[in-house]
Amino acid sequence: MSYTIAAEIRTEIGKGSSRRLRHANKVPAVIYGAGKESISIKFNQKDIINIQENKDFFTGELTIAIDGKEIKVRVQAMQRHAFKALIEHVDFTFA
Repeated sequence: MSYTIAAEIRTEIGKGSSRRLRHANKVPAVIYGAGKESISIKFNQKDIINIQENKDFFTGELTIAIDGKEIKVRVQAMQRHAFKALIEHVDFTFA
């Protein structure tokens, strides 16, 4: 199954800006890989909370739509909140 997540480029980076994003129900994330420049992104919590429950979310390729461009990625790591059903941060690698 193929998943597409709409995202935006993050201009503010750091702990404080990530906290502000989480309070606004956004998830900070990064896309990185060998030989390519990393991209800091953000997307809505509701866009990922349901699809991350499927096991092929972690094993298959996802599509991230940023400014009309589609980037194929794989999930590298994901941090969840300790006791709430929230995603704190996601690391993607270029597929």
